[in-house]
Amino acid sequence: MQYLANGIVLGSIYGLISVAYTLIYGVAGIVNFAFGGIFMFGAYGALYALSPPKSQVTRFATSLGLPLWWAVLVGLATGAVVGFIAERVAYRPLRGRSTLTLLIASLAALIMLQALGQFIFGAGETPYPSLAQGKTINLAGAVISQTDILVIIIGFVATGLLWTIVRRTPWGRAMRAIAQDSDTAKLMGINIESVIIGVFVAGSIMAALSGILYGSLFGSASPTMGYTPGLEGLVAAVLGGIGNLPGAFIGGLFLGLTETLAAAYLPNGLAYQDVVAFIVLVLILWVRPQGLLGLRVRERA
Repeated sequence: MQYLANGIVLGSIYGLISVAYTLIYGVAGIVNFAFGGIFMFGAYGALYALSPPKSQVTRFATSLGLPLWWAVLVGLATGAVVGFIAERVAYRPLRGRSTLTLLIASLAALIMLQALGQFIFGAGETPYPSLAQGKTINLAGAVISQTDILVIIIGFVATGLLWTIVRRTPWGRAMRAIAQDSDTAKLMGINIESVIIGVFVAGSIMAALSGILYGSLFGSASPTMGYTPGLEGLVAAVLGGIGNLPGAFIGGLFLGLTETLAAAYLPNGLAYQDVVAFIVLVLILWVRPQGLLGLRVRERA
């Protein structure tokens, strides 16, 4: 039960960043590896808005000393701004180019963001405060902290809110129209540029939120903290079904559970925990290439 609880908590974080991946890919057709850097900037934005250790405050990043949840909002805003800049600088000039060109651009954006993070915040790890303090809860033999519960609740609520926006609002309908046929959507008067910017900002907010939760859960932040979770989020998006928001989050939960159980029960499993994700990805691509809840291309059309 403890391993299952830990897997659901970790999977909730993977689920958030996988939702960001599938949102961008479904509309713009871009695998945005820059989410790994946005993940990191969101975490640091909240950290330095709160009150980091004095030894970590530099002339490039000074503490604002805000209350906890205001600091979280600053972290989300930081992620949104970084995502907006990445879209304007790295992707907009290359829109319409080949998939390989966009993929290389996204990898370059990730490397640049990580280098910028090291320049601003330093290469070392920074202690990260917990979002919730209080007693632990014993549930069916599993010891669950209030931070764990908060991570799970935020993961489900944020995904549900985004899914509702996509399905029930005019902006969501415009986004789905562009995903189905961008040329026809443009002829129908939909402003494709503004919708794509909104999609990048929404995805970046989800990535920044997952970074904040990740730092709070593991108690530290570093400029490279988003690299592995970013890859895990992409695996989860493919696993759940690229283009399917609930499927992406379920894929994140499944991946978190798989990694946690593999680390617990396989011989020396902790050393191979990250490898398990890619083994699962290969198996899914063999058996069901469209993912657990995804549709084949002809069915989706």
